Amino acid sequence: MNIKRIGSIAAIAIAGAVVLSSCAANEDAGSTESSSSNSDYSSLSGTLTGSGSSAQQTAQATWAAGFQDQASGVTVNYSPDGSGAGRKNFIAGAADFAGSDAALNDEELSGSFDLCKADTKAIDIPVYISPIAIAYKVDGVSDLTLDAKTIAGIFSGKITKWNDSQIADLNDGVDLPDANITVVHRSDDSGTTQNFSEYVSANAGDVWTEEPSQTFPYSVGDSAKGTSGVASAMGSATNAITYIDDSGAGDLDKAKLMVGDKATEISADGAAQVVADSKVATGREDNDLAIDIDRKDTADGAWPLVLVSYAIACQEYKDSDKADLVKGFLSYVVTGDAQDAAAKEAKSAALSSDLAEKAAAAVDSIK
Repeated sequence: MNIKRIGSIAAIAIAGAVVLSSCAANEDAGSTESSSSNSDYSSLSGTLTGSGSSAQQTAQATWAAGFQDQASGVTVNYSPDGSGAGRKNFIAGAADFAGSDAALNDEELSGSFDLCKADTKAIDIPVYISPIAIAYKVDGVSDLTLDAKTIAGIFSGKITKWNDSQIADLNDGVDLPDANITVVHRSDDSGTTQNFSEYVSANAGDVWTEEPSQTFPYSVGDSAKGTSGVASAMGSATNAITYIDDSGAGDLDKAKLMVGDKATEISADGAAQVVADSKVATGREDNDLAIDIDRKDTADGAWPLVLVSYAIACQEYKDSDKADLVKGFLSYVVTGDAQDAAAKEAKSAALSSDLAEKAAAAVDSIK
């Protein structure tokens, strides 16, 4: 995605997708207090290259267009290669920043980063909050409720029929077909898979017996690369189900999730609420804002099947000009205007005012 002063997100989508200790947030979840940036980006020039999360794809297109309206000398390229590929590209110096639905892990942080100054590390800055949908396409079914155990059973291959008693018990009065379930999952190293597997592992560990991972662990169903690949596979599938960032679910039906004892509709507000109820992970670098998501949050309206997606950048770049570009772009991304624009286009949740303030401080520390 190579975007330079494109006025419409629809135009970006048509142009093509591929080249393109303390609480994390306060009760003001899902909205930013500051509505705009006071920064002047007009002096910046150059090319900025990002790689990673396909869930961020629509948001990145939105941010790039908005930023380039204010920084006409900058070209922003973002390639939605998947979170794992994005982190690898950033670590190897092939991308100036990464988009990732999973924060850097201990092994990655123990190594070196090609673009970062010696003896410095990269940091994770939350920029995108989104619910993960359990999206389905089932003959004759437009209303479906699932809980963590049935989701874990379906995606691990233990539940194979749509009219299985475990599904039927949650859907009294729904005419479930006597049809095989087609599972569609990610084939690539995916932060969405990481977040999905964290949720089912935390809530149905007796069924989902594999450790949370960015690679799908079971030999079941069909696989596809990236959010758009999963959406495409679902479009041609029959009696199928998948997990997908809500921005990519399109016209697919979306299951309600049993949260506590309530069947809960998917919502960006519910996702933001869970992040607000969660904490920043401890034991990491200063200004690293990896979120330890509370996957067992049962507050009214909460959607614990949520992803927090990050921009990963150097604390200190070897190239000061590159640092200025990254810092400029990310300082725009965490503004209220940029967050609200992405929320509108991608059905995500804007950072809360508290988390946006922390993210802005982390961006400001980049040099």
